[in-house]
Amino acid sequence: MNYIPATSSQTGDVEPLYNIGVVSRITEISMATLRAWERRYNFPLAKRTSGGHRLYSVRDVGRLRWVKARIDEGMHTSQAIRALRHQDESGQAVVDLFAPKEIPFSEINKPAQVQFQDLLVKALIQRDFTKADQILGEALAATSPEDLILNVIPPVLSVIGEAWENKRISVATEHLATNYLRQRLLMWMVSGPPPISKPPIVLACAPNEWHEGSLLILGAILRRRRWQVAYLGQAVPLPDLATFTRDIKPSMVILVAMTEETAEELVDWPQWLPEVAQSNRPIIGFGGRIFIQKPEWQHRLPGVFLGSTFHEGLDTIDKLLR
Repeated sequence: MNYIPATSSQTGDVEPLYNIGVVSRITEISMATLRAWERRYNFPLAKRTSGGHRLYSVRDVGRLRWVKARIDEGMHTSQAIRALRHQDESGQAVVDLFAPKEIPFSEINKPAQVQFQDLLVKALIQRDFTKADQILGEALAATSPEDLILNVIPPVLSVIGEAWENKRISVATEHLATNYLRQRLLMWMVSGPPPISKPPIVLACAPNEWHEGSLLILGAILRRRRWQVAYLGQAVPLPDLATFTRDIKPSMVILVAMTEETAEELVDWPQWLPEVAQSNRPIIGFGGRIFIQKPEWQHRLPGVFLGSTFHEGLDTIDKLLR
């Protein structure tokens, strides 16, 4: 799913989600002008992340587009902003017509993505985490968190893993770099917008499966898209998963396996959750490298194969649950 619907009737319209780069492209107002308006007119009053980066809501975008339309008609900036505030005071809702109906999450161009990837890999391999923080901050100023999570983090994890496999970096460096990204993904997972009122999605690695990168990425994106997430992480025993599932009654359980050995561990999940296997509630979804490398595994495991990419998986989850 490449878009999050955003109409004026949604409570999420006031949730600060979009960085200044995305808002600048949508409104066709330069980032320098957005900053200048905030200094001179206290408009718009963007929220700030813990790192000091501006975040705007859908409502902010609509108000900015309304002001720009007035300026394009010949009104002075200060007059347009005063007119907007008068509209607020009088309770008019004309500005809602200028709110975008949908905001794209895949706007950053490919060369910029590759540049961020390369710089981040270099900083992590050199164990320069101050530089890595700076690079992530610059990336967030140019694109959305969703773009960063989906288009920058996965290839960086892959390159670092390949560097370790080819003995270009040590195990210690690989663990340090991976844990840096893991911490950021967990942070994004717990700091998303208010979730919708549905039971959570449980995310778990297969028993003896310790590779959780793809599960973390999926959890971070699901949380950004307002799903409640119960993240169990690495190597979850099936008896424990069954007890947890019965206790919290989730809307969906997503299982990840990367190898044949760990996928084999999942084949017997209906023995531990026979009522789920019979009723198909909650939905059991699965994914991971082995199901792509050996497609026959897609049919050996009970449940729904989510897809070969994160985008396919997110589309599948969205269709199943909505």
